[in-house]
Amino acid sequence: MHSYIVFEGVIGVGKTTLARLLQPRFQSELLLEAFDENPFLSDFYSDRARYAFQTQIFFLLSRYRQQQAAPRLLRQRSLLADYFFEKDKLFAHLNITGDELTMYDHLYAALAEKVRRPDLVVYLRADVDTLMARIAMRDRPYERQMDRGYIAALARAYEALFTHYTTAPLLVIESDEMDFVRRPADLAHIEQRIRAALAGVRQPSLLPRPEAGGAETPVQGADAAAALAELYAAHRQALQSLDVLARNLGLDPEEL
Repeated sequence: MHSYIVFEGVIGVGKTTLARLLQPRFQSELLLEAFDENPFLSDFYSDRARYAFQTQIFFLLSRYRQQQAAPRLLRQRSLLADYFFEKDKLFAHLNITGDELTMYDHLYAALAEKVRRPDLVVYLRADVDTLMARIAMRDRPYERQMDRGYIAALARAYEALFTHYTTAPLLVIESDEMDFVRRPADLAHIEQRIRAALAGVRQPSLLPRPEAGGAETPVQGADAAAALAELYAAHRQALQSLDVLARNLGLDPEEL
């Protein structure tokens, strides 16, 4: 039995770094989000309203393709990932509205049915000041003008999600005072908590903060091919390259 562990949290919290550091300790495979491959990401941070839909559809298809490798990898070893599939919907509901969001939800629901659920979700919690400092420290070009309000909105969305999250066991790590890169004791502490969680030692439920909202109603199953057909019809001009994008990601829209 090999465990599938995912790390989640707001942009800049340290998910990828932590997954890399823990990989040798768990002798695991590693599944890392390919965000640098998204051609719309830089434009999105410059004009979120204009590029949100294109950016999110690319991420949805890219993440879906990556997730199809999880069962194969888990047959050999445990698997650590620096994201979970549900995050795609969280970002979509923060950035997309109207008919675009409705169509996104149909496509997401069809793909999510085929994604392997994790055995443990590790939520790295941090306040906005910590997140902004870590974003500035890693100095990615497209994040240099990161809007603090956007990070705060993401933090509220994550709190709302995990306050009511029941899909998989959840472990919450308060990371503001931690430095698991420079302090081995912090890394060892996180490793011990993960092993305890996998062994069935559970923590109390995550209590809601005042700003946290309610959980969103999940979209029921939908036909993926029909959802993609709607996307093509409604956004032919804006997304003329969607079929090329899907095929470049190894997906056949007619067989989703």
